[in-house]
Amino acid sequence: MDHKTGFNPDIHHRRSIRLKDYDYSQAGAYFVTICIQNRAYLFGHIDKGIMHLNAAGEMIESVCKGLVSFYFGIELDIFQIMPDHIHGIIILHDILVGAGRCACPPLKNGQPCANAGQPRAIAGQPRANAGQPQGVAPTKVTLPNIIHRFKTLTTNRYISGVKNDGWPPFDGKLWQRNYYEHIIRSEKELINIREYIANNPVNWAGNQNTPQE
Repeated sequence: MDHKTGFNPDIHHRRSIRLKDYDYSQAGAYFVTICIQNRAYLFGHIDKGIMHLNAAGEMIESVCKGLVSFYFGIELDIFQIMPDHIHGIIILHDILVGAGRCACPPLKNGQPCANAGQPRAIAGQPRANAGQPQGVAPTKVTLPNIIHRFKTLTTNRYISGVKNDGWPPFDGKLWQRNYYEHIIRSEKELINIREYIANNPVNWAGNQNTPQE
């Protein structure tokens, strides 16, 4: 048990704790933990309080960082990859996916920009409704959307690593079916959870402290 956050991974991961009727697209910060199936050590090892990522762990890190480029309006505050699970804080901003239109001036030949009428990109971000069918009303990305994409991408890339690079195979599925999330409701709580995540490798004691389904 981490007494600052009240987070006990052994308890919280044994059941789904999705809140009934809660809108997981609303703006806010979410503390998320996702665990490997059977708590297998697949992403590296910890030595003297430092997490050393293997090739699979580096892949997980790359996918995590890539989520903010794929989803418009989300931010990855802090995350920590562990041998058999991952912790992170995901921040959803109150932005509609698909909102806003390209305001590019006409081209020199008088033709409109190829992106005219499409959602504008902001600060190097991909267009807000990439992959969204035309005519579909703007929507908000949800936390389950993000987790589903993360699990799908990492599973497919891990399978490729097993086939092509000799990574250890996983049993049935890479990730546990469920995941733990906690809605962060105050600045003090945010600071405490950041500290908990950052100190996870130092406090590592093997499976006895590993979140489980």
